[in-house]
Amino acid sequence: MKEGARQTAYATRKLAHARDKGAASRALIKALAAYPDQPLAGYWPIRTEPDPRPAMSAHHGPLCLPVVVEPGQPLAFRRWHPGAAMEPGAFGAAIPQDKTEITPQILIVPLLAFDARGYRLGYGGGFYDRTLQGLRAAGPVVAIGFAYGAQQVDAVPTEPTDQPLDFIVTEAGLRAF
Repeated sequence: MKEGARQTAYATRKLAHARDKGAASRALIKALAAYPDQPLAGYWPIRTEPDPRPAMSAHHGPLCLPVVVEPGQPLAFRRWHPGAAMEPGAFGAAIPQDKTEITPQILIVPLLAFDARGYRLGYGGGFYDRTLQGLRAAGPVVAIGFAYGAQQVDAVPTEPTDQPLDFIVTEAGLRAF
């Protein structure tokens, strides 16, 4: 069920990505202004994901990017800054060469689709679900999905291990769940 939803979501995101003229990034910059100085995890965009790097560059707190440690494990987060030396990582996403780990309090989360309940359809590895579960057990953390409005679906197929988002940011702005 999720695999069919992923194929449709990829195609929808591709069309929305082609139409975006930076509105999604501007909305993310505005949303993140509520979290100055807090450690922020973004992601290195692949394929047609909206690019969070302009918003990350505007953030005044510590920055980090996710690193896949191994399948079935939560993500680690390495310190990053604009212009940081990068190396190839899993799934075609670049990762910082700096191995200093940071524990984020705010996460910008990529996705293929989302619904009005705050659930997201990811790529199927469960990395963000495991990561959010662990971070939430350790203390406060805010998960912000970053997407285009066209990626909203009626209902994302979910499993008991799926972690909901706290917010979604699209080109239309911030929405809380």
